[in-house]
Amino acid sequence: ACLGAGAYAAGPVAPTLASHRAVYELTLFSAKGDKGPNTARGRIAFDFSGNACDGYTQNFRQMTELLPPEGPARLSDMRSATYEDASAKTFRFKVESKVDNSGVEDVDGRAAKSRDGALSISLSRPRLTKLDLDQTVLFPTEHIRQILIAARDGKKTLETKVFDGSDSGQKVYQTLTIIGGKLTGQAPEKAAQTPELADLPRWPVAISYFDEDKKDSAPAYVLSFDLYENGVSRALKLDYGDFVLAGEMKKLEFLPVTACKK
Repeated sequence: ACLGAGAYAAGPVAPTLASHRAVYELTLFSAKGDKGPNTARGRIAFDFSGNACDGYTQNFRQMTELLPPEGPARLSDMRSATYEDASAKTFRFKVESKVDNSGVEDVDGRAAKSRDGALSISLSRPRLTKLDLDQTVLFPTEHIRQILIAARDGKKTLETKVFDGSDSGQKVYQTLTIIGGKLTGQAPEKAAQTPELADLPRWPVAISYFDEDKKDSAPAYVLSFDLYENGVSRALKLDYGDFVLAGEMKKLEFLPVTACKK
């Protein structure tokens, strides 16, 4: 869900991302075929903080209850904690996921980019693993910043590889972001009607995540939302293929700004 300044020092002025907490209520938007659930509900809690000197910390939790066409409801619980340094060169991640309170999967590791952009991954969980991938990727916060820069420049697409530590901590996704026209004016939900968002532009974006070895097939999932210039997201849609979840922002709290110490 599915969000370093140093990397852009010589390029466009990077957007300033707001430290904030947001809570989204998940409901079933649509389902198709025999595999789609009859009902679904859940919640996303998102906590983002940091600045362009100290880097960015992100805590994310998604709980989803799905009622399949047959059998009992299934409850999935995924939480992640990440830190991305200000230069967007190093990324630390911990991800814990479980279904029906069993089969807990733990991923704990770090990733770093060399000067030439090659990615190295070091995992301590689920087992000691080291990977060297000769490819250029973006980490999640850097990805959001690049989307905002593209949106501000009037671009309609952004294609890039992304590493976020998900899916065993060894997967790089090929992504395609479609950026819609700039929106202004107040959003309908009460949580978004705050002074901090009142005059900010936002753009509808849809990010398709493709498995690298299946780039010509359908995306693994598609994440859509309205993205404000300060990094806040509203009107989520999580498209898993067989079904789509909608996420309505229910709470939004802006956190105190931490000034750069440098």
